[in-house]
Amino acid sequence: MSDTLLSARNLAFELYEVLDAEALTQRPRFAEHSRETFDAALHTARTLAEKYFAPHNRKGDEHEPRFENGEAVLIPEVKPAVDAFLDAGFLNANRDFDNGGMQLPTLLSQACFAHFQAANAGTAAYPFLTMGAANLIETFGTDEQKRLFLQPMIQGRCFGTMALTEPHAGSSLADIRTRAEPAADGSYRLKGNKIFISGGDHPLSDNIVHLVLAKLPDAPPGVKGISLFIVPKFLVNDDGSLGERNDVVLAGLFHKMGWRGTTSTALNFGDNGHCVGYLIGQPHQGLACMFQMMNEARIGVGMGAVMLGYAGYLYSLDYARQRPQGRLPDNKNLATAAVPIIQHSDVKRMLLTQKAYVEGAFDLGLYAARLFDDSHTAPDEDQRQQAQQLLDLLTPIVKSWPSEFCLKANELAIQILGGHGYTRDYPVEQYYRDNRLNPIHEGTHGIQSLDLLGRKLAQHGGAGLKHLVRLIANTCAHSTAYPNLQRLREPLEALLKRLQAVTLGLLGDLSTGQVNALANSALYLKAFGHCVIGWRWLEQAIRAEQGLARGNPADAGFYHGKLQAARFFLTWEVPACHNDLALLEARDDTCPSMHEAWF
Repeated sequence: MSDTLLSARNLAFELYEVLDAEALTQRPRFAEHSRETFDAALHTARTLAEKYFAPHNRKGDEHEPRFENGEAVLIPEVKPAVDAFLDAGFLNANRDFDNGGMQLPTLLSQACFAHFQAANAGTAAYPFLTMGAANLIETFGTDEQKRLFLQPMIQGRCFGTMALTEPHAGSSLADIRTRAEPAADGSYRLKGNKIFISGGDHPLSDNIVHLVLAKLPDAPPGVKGISLFIVPKFLVNDDGSLGERNDVVLAGLFHKMGWRGTTSTALNFGDNGHCVGYLIGQPHQGLACMFQMMNEARIGVGMGAVMLGYAGYLYSLDYARQRPQGRLPDNKNLATAAVPIIQHSDVKRMLLTQKAYVEGAFDLGLYAARLFDDSHTAPDEDQRQQAQQLLDLLTPIVKSWPSEFCLKANELAIQILGGHGYTRDYPVEQYYRDNRLNPIHEGTHGIQSLDLLGRKLAQHGGAGLKHLVRLIANTCAHSTAYPNLQRLREPLEALLKRLQAVTLGLLGDLSTGQVNALANSALYLKAFGHCVIGWRWLEQAIRAEQGLARGNPADAGFYHGKLQAARFFLTWEVPACHNDLALLEARDDTCPSMHEAWF
């Protein structure tokens, strides 16, 4: 049977040959685990994703949530799927054994969750949001807030959301208008409106905890005046039982192009003056708290984009192997049978492009998860600090590069299916529609590029960037032991050298207040992302050479495929970035100098 969610062989390659997941079991936190327990968790995730999530992916798309009597109504298949996810323990895969968790490394929990993202992005979103909300409350909540809200979330009785966006402000959080007035009992009364709140209403849990950004009466202007509040759908009594309905109203549902299985809601807080909220963290520090959940979500969104791209790639690959059409150019005999389209060079090009994008991005997403583990459990403080600095730097890439280029992979999957790809009789058009959201939510491509160039590069005195450059240089040096990798290494070295020079120039401009250096930040993120993915492909190529040297005939095709995909990305894609860098070097002002009236 063909892989439909993700390649099991590629997953094993990533975990055990590239990222050395087994080494994590030498750390005290993961000492009770082994490759056997890791593989058991992965097998369970694949089984549940195939049994409960994948079967209603199309139905959830065709029958999106309905707004009835002030509530959101879902298709009946969603709750059994979510319950199976909860019962298997995946909601708490990272948590301590003592707190009902599996105490898995983030690398493994991310790999497990990838199966659910590939099987059904719409249904997977509900536990995904809850995991992030629970982690935030665990970090910043008071003991009482943890007792009343975190524990029900861990138990799966309460789900979570993050409520940031407002109709007039969009991504400009500095302009939010939701207000929170202190009450005599120490709680707050909120009033405002939020839109595009994923999972903002559903019947999957007893309660929903909204993490809401709002401003106190004495708030300073801008983002420095934002506070964060826990606002439950139902109030919670001191004994943990549910009380009356809070003044949170589902105003309606948005009808999306993709991700139709996830409710996208408009919520009104305090229409009747009785919306109770509880401050979490310090006053006016809400955005700093929320960034923990947002950064987790950005990495999760990136992996979600990867998995939708991956699902499209695997489907189009299987289709190309099965679909006979035409003959090769050197065969003029029409009496001969048509060949499978995978034999045509242009179809190979499209499949190879998809493979290079999705497997490169998959590696990066798992590498980010490994960095998270290292930032918390590496034995040395310097190692932990370096891992955190590198993760901070790479987060905009992990979110945005897959959202752009795995979407392109979905487009190619449609093209390979030809006219069939454009119809709803085949799943690739849904994968494209579902993935089209990812370049927008959790910070658009443009916002991520501004974050990377305007903030992350200089963060920690540029320590993350310096460490990344050292890692890429080390990989290039390591690759010199393999003569076949010279033509792969040289384009990466050339791009890195030029990217460093462009980066120094842009940072120099920014340090003197020349904000026009940010004008073409999207080009910078693309070139930076290609350099990072090129590095990850060179790492994979080294492991593939090592695998071939071990001489197992059963693995030869897999490793040759890795080398060919690395060759494609490093010799086709990486050199193409030099035009982008030329525009950045020239501080090209074509876009910012365009006058509104000229459109």
